[in-house]
Amino acid sequence: MRTVLVTGPGGAGRTTLAAATALAAARKGARALLLTTESSAPETVLGTSLGAEAPTPIAPGLHARRIDPGDRFRREFLAFQERAGAALDLLGAAPLDEDELTELPGSEDFALLQALRAEHTSDAWDTVVVDMPSAAETIRLLALPNQVRRYLRRLLPPERQAARALRPVLAQLAGVPMPAQKLYEAAQRWETELSAVQRVIDDPGTSVRLVTEAGPVAAANLRAIRAGLALHGRRTDGVVVNRLLPTGSADPFLAALSGSQQTALKALREEFPDVPVHEVPHLGRDPQGVDELDALIDGPAGGTVDTGTGDTGETGDHDRNGETAGPRPDPWTVEDRLAADGLLVWRVPLPGAERRGLGLVRRGDEIVVTVGRFRRIRTLPSVLRRCTVSGAGLRDGVLEIRFSPDPDLWPKSD
Repeated sequence: MRTVLVTGPGGAGRTTLAAATALAAARKGARALLLTTESSAPETVLGTSLGAEAPTPIAPGLHARRIDPGDRFRREFLAFQERAGAALDLLGAAPLDEDELTELPGSEDFALLQALRAEHTSDAWDTVVVDMPSAAETIRLLALPNQVRRYLRRLLPPERQAARALRPVLAQLAGVPMPAQKLYEAAQRWETELSAVQRVIDDPGTSVRLVTEAGPVAAANLRAIRAGLALHGRRTDGVVVNRLLPTGSADPFLAALSGSQQTALKALREEFPDVPVHEVPHLGRDPQGVDELDALIDGPAGGTVDTGTGDTGETGDHDRNGETAGPRPDPWTVEDRLAADGLLVWRVPLPGAERRGLGLVRRGDEIVVTVGRFRRIRTLPSVLRRCTVSGAGLRDGVLEIRFSPDPDLWPKSD
């Protein structure tokens, strides 16, 4: 299944382009679904109201679904409250009623990820297009499953669950269920759910598509966004430049504005030499309804909104027919330079990253990499845990972290 996560700076028209991308897939015969958490904008763009419980038919082959994070939060919280009833009674806590529950910050992120996982495993779609939040929020959202799993492993280490065999005996002696058992059961449910979400995010058929307008700061903004996506191993399959004015206008104002857009477009192509940059014309209005979305698909630029995988130059996980060819390999690779330089080098692809704002810290068996406002924590491969960090450098969009074998930990040769 193909999953396209559409994001970009705020106000660039990502909801409209997400809808057009899903429609383009449907026009090519795919069973396409548009997922969104927005309440009104998608309905305006599609020209119809959307349901939250089930996908709404929009056009032949195209459905759309609006995710209601508040409803999911209430259902999940009430289910948790029911499971933890004995522990709450023990603590003397009063349960909350459904009508007094309001979703907490972050609920929308979890609702979107859960819906994406559910639709990905339903086998009902060939293409799922997700109208994501703004680009910075999207990067944090896609990093969320691994981050929460790491927190759970630190707070409730799986190896300590061996002691659970004693808890039924303790529960009988105390006369109430032991809260610790409930904690581990909840942690296991979260681990199962988050692992399933992570598999969808890491699937070779999942990619990110950036939507932007052709302004003077577009290339700089997208450079930072691309570096953040690369830090978390996310594949950018294309940049869609929205609302381009026609060139050659006799009106001096329009000619100057179009010229500025063409300059920005050139800068974007230079910034993304290995990623397709698609052009979408300005229709002179905000598209409303399927017929006007068709104008974006079949407009003067021709075929600019597409769901084909293409060759972005960033991955090699598709065969010549565009089909996925197994799990996507880890882009962070270890290069053996022991014979020549006495080093092991961990190569981290970071296209768009700059030395300014780049940070690197080792904490035990983990390494913390910071790129601008984005951060990722990764566990060192086993071979690098027996080494010390001896330096790092950013060259041609690749961070090279150099490791020297620790004499006290490195295996001795006979």
